[in-house]
Amino acid sequence: MVNLILCGGAGTRLWPISRTLLPKQFVKFFGEHSLFQRIVLVNGEFCLEQHIVSNAEQYFLAREQLQQIGANKTSFILEPVGRNTAPAIALACLGLPEDEIVLVSPSDHLIKDTDSYSKAVKRAAELANLGNLVTFGLKPTGPETGYGYIEADGDKVKRFVEKPDLETAKNYIASGNFYWNSGIFCFKAGVFLSELNEFAPDMLLACKEARKKAEMESSLVRVHHEDMAEIPADSIDYAVMEKSKKVSVVPCSIGWSDLGSFESLYKELPHDINGNTEDKFHIPIDSKNNLVMSSNKQIATIDLENMMVVDTADALLVAPLASSQKVKKLVENLKGKHSDLLHTPQTVIRPWGTYTVLDEGFRFKVKCISVNPGARLSLQKHIHRSEHWVVVSGMATATIGTQTFFVRPNESTYIPSGTNHRLQNEGKLPLVIVEIQVGEYTGEDDIIRMDDDYERHK
Repeated sequence: MVNLILCGGAGTRLWPISRTLLPKQFVKFFGEHSLFQRIVLVNGEFCLEQHIVSNAEQYFLAREQLQQIGANKTSFILEPVGRNTAPAIALACLGLPEDEIVLVSPSDHLIKDTDSYSKAVKRAAELANLGNLVTFGLKPTGPETGYGYIEADGDKVKRFVEKPDLETAKNYIASGNFYWNSGIFCFKAGVFLSELNEFAPDMLLACKEARKKAEMESSLVRVHHEDMAEIPADSIDYAVMEKSKKVSVVPCSIGWSDLGSFESLYKELPHDINGNTEDKFHIPIDSKNNLVMSSNKQIATIDLENMMVVDTADALLVAPLASSQKVKKLVENLKGKHSDLLHTPQTVIRPWGTYTVLDEGFRFKVKCISVNPGARLSLQKHIHRSEHWVVVSGMATATIGTQTFFVRPNESTYIPSGTNHRLQNEGKLPLVIVEIQVGEYTGEDDIIRMDDDYERHK
């Protein structure tokens, strides 16, 4: 069995914890492992290979987290632009034998009962071997209105239904033959592609063309932007599952949550005796049933009940827990303002290391940059800003214009705007510098790359 992990989501319903460059699947909400790492570890127990579909921005973050858990049976398909789940799955299945059993997993869901999950996967593989497209139907624990439902007759799917209103959800629960749609699937690669050809032939044709033209590297398929953009966008549910006559369901209770809101996250986190989430920076005085999350700032609450207080270095969210679904309205507001707060956390992971924004204001930004041993940034230039580098620790190899030279601790150098430059760490210890940017514009998109070890867009 091959595991296909869909890893391109932005997870903005958990803003400001989750950002485009650090979406919820990579956040370590529950101990030492992120949601992404947890699903890799769980499925790695019974899958011979794992293929990860990710966007190019998240590739290096995913690779870093795989290295942390020693996952070495993984390969990547990189999408330069998202086209929803059906094309992502098709691009992966086109590279597999027709009879290969594929387990499709979202990367941002929580599964707590791994024993029950393993049994459900085994049953799904049996049904998939018979030529079925299998979906995992979660036994509902209440009349949720935020999930799609599956109506079943035994293990056969009768229909998929959209998110219902409360009264309809109650009727579904009472009937006993409705399940939550988990977004987890199992099938033979060839069966899926055959059904996709029947119901969405244009999509399959475009996927074949994109896969044929893609750059093939060791454990990496890099799809070109123009080819990906030609693929019709649609979900696996709409493109195939809701139309096919070969769909079966495995009913299961696996301790599942999609963590689609802070309210659902609150239910899964540990609590103190008053129902507040446990956080070492929280001092609750006569406060009950609150979600409090702090990066490193002391938070005190007095007479607070049923609220969420989510603090990060650059944003603070305060709202009733029951209003957590309205975070998506907040996200739309930030999109309208083209705010970096939607995309960039304070510390950003890059393939060469990390950078942390320490301060910014009118015509300036200050960063702390850490470069891994043996790594280097791209050869680049900026149009709207100049930069000053001050080495804190390690030895920097700086290329500025036509000159390359060392910069030692407590030494500094200056890069005028429009000048080609590169920062490199040739040592065996991390290189840490403070970078001061000064100019009309200090956004991350003011980068023109001439050469890059990681093949990012120029």
